Amino acid sequence: MARGDLTDDQWALIEPHLPIAAVGPIPDLRKYFNAVMWRFRTGSPSGLRQSR
Repeated sequence: MARGDLTDDQWALIEPHLPIAAVGPIPDLRKYFNAVMWRFRTGSPSGLRQSR
């Protein structure tokens, strides 16, 4: 678990409210959720974004 990732207790509160994909559970959903939260928290610094 990296700094800023959700704790197990926080994830237990959030997970039941997330949708399930049409084909079943999404693998590594917690990893994707942490990535989205990092993006909102940091604003995705320009040095880490892909160049166009």
